[in-house]
Amino acid sequence: MGKWTRVERDLQPKTGIYYLSFYYRRTRRLDVPLITDLKLLGADQENLLPHPLDEWRGVAHSLRDGVSGQASLYLWYKLGPTMGEMLTKNVTQTADLIMELDVLNGEGRPFYGFENLDPPLAIGKPGQSENVHLIYKRGVKPIPRAKPLHFSHAGHFKILQVADLHFSVSNGRCRDTSLSPCKGDSDTLELMNRTLDLEKPDLVVFSGDQLNGQGTSWDPRSVLAKYAGPVIDRQIPWAMVFGNHDSEVGDLTRHGQLRILRNMPYSLVEAGPSDVHGVGNYVLSVRSPDPSRTRLLTLYFLDSGSYSAGAWDWFGWTPTEYDYLRQSQIDWFLHESSLSPMHERPWHPDTGKDLGDAWGRTGQGKKRQTSQRSLVKPNGLMFYHIPIQETYSTADIDPISNKKLEIGEQLDDKSTPKKNDGFFDKGLLKAFENELGGREIKVVANGHVHLTNSCRRVLGIWFCFNGGSSYSGYGKTGVDRRFRVFNITDWGETITTYGRTEHGEVVDKIVLVGHGGPTPYEG
Repeated sequence: MGKWTRVERDLQPKTGIYYLSFYYRRTRRLDVPLITDLKLLGADQENLLPHPLDEWRGVAHSLRDGVSGQASLYLWYKLGPTMGEMLTKNVTQTADLIMELDVLNGEGRPFYGFENLDPPLAIGKPGQSENVHLIYKRGVKPIPRAKPLHFSHAGHFKILQVADLHFSVSNGRCRDTSLSPCKGDSDTLELMNRTLDLEKPDLVVFSGDQLNGQGTSWDPRSVLAKYAGPVIDRQIPWAMVFGNHDSEVGDLTRHGQLRILRNMPYSLVEAGPSDVHGVGNYVLSVRSPDPSRTRLLTLYFLDSGSYSAGAWDWFGWTPTEYDYLRQSQIDWFLHESSLSPMHERPWHPDTGKDLGDAWGRTGQGKKRQTSQRSLVKPNGLMFYHIPIQETYSTADIDPISNKKLEIGEQLDDKSTPKKNDGFFDKGLLKAFENELGGREIKVVANGHVHLTNSCRRVLGIWFCFNGGSSYSGYGKTGVDRRFRVFNITDWGETITTYGRTEHGEVVDKIVLVGHGGPTPYEG
């Protein structure tokens, strides 16, 4: 028999007077009966067990031991054939075997491949605690993986940004909305479902503060599967960055969360280098759909951290300053930028054939040949949660219209870190398209503030806020919850953005880069 495995989860958090855990064992022995079913029954309810009764075994200890005012509840398990019997009789029942146990707090969805076992292990009290469920995995279920990101054959790629969900172990509570009745997390999930069906994005990016923290996300494992559910159901690849509240979640660190997130279906999340500040600094490429798999768009994800300073008092630790992008992240970004492969732009599916023919000709002028051979990095988009100070700088002026290049509303006060390692000057402005200059990063997308929904170009780089996507985060009555869409067309050359509101309306649509957009920045 294998070693005993402890499920490191309290079976009765906030309801019991002491800690109670599950233990189970895995085995490779051929002569040990394997478990094929589970039941939770009250005292003297053995008559409810399916026949034959002699295959069932009961655990003598009540799962509600220590929970005041709740009837005893016992775990029963059914013994099936041994592995030796299955091999001898050529019986393939592995899909029925119980492989793993875990615990889910609240009424969110279980992890992929797990099922709820009713009734609850502990029944929550409204406003005080949540139902606790035993969940189990039956059989071996490989985790579906996302396919490599690529443009459509028409040259399109769409990204949907989801910002500041602020989900809890409970259903949360609605804040600052006229929606009535309103159930915080569940109504937000329904809003996300509708928006995904309207937009049908190729990638979803959760831009931080997926968890509410503040004492309501005390079991983050029970919240992570909940917020990604609508995306997973539609088999859409997804990525994420952490926000400041994602660290206010008990004993599961950012590293611990990321290990779970990486193993969720269709996740593209990566931990990033261990010697770079933060967790989740990584790069994704969006490539052409042809056999060349040319990188046509680069997506950068950075961890803007949580808090860099705070103070202890009788109530605990109180943060006083937001974290900031550090020098190690600047160095990492510039290194990754230097690795971005250059190619002829604008790209189209027969570029390679055309250029090969052109390069094969002789007698052409040197100037024309040099122009044809000019190589440029693909456009880059960047996602991090907390905006840097320069986000609020004066907008560029369009030389044609003589108007500021900005759209949307700034409805929140400025909310940036006090400290600054120079990510804008030493990072963003130093990442060039090629040796002639030009900005590689065309757009930076932030979350953090829930009302501001503006886009503003500063020295050639667009800084775009999403606005809040959730009824469970703060808002303002009369200001719609929304999602930001980045529609990239012309094989990465044109970037259009707009907001999709809770009422399904498209607002503040603007071409940021490319055909129909403003004059490219020169400076």
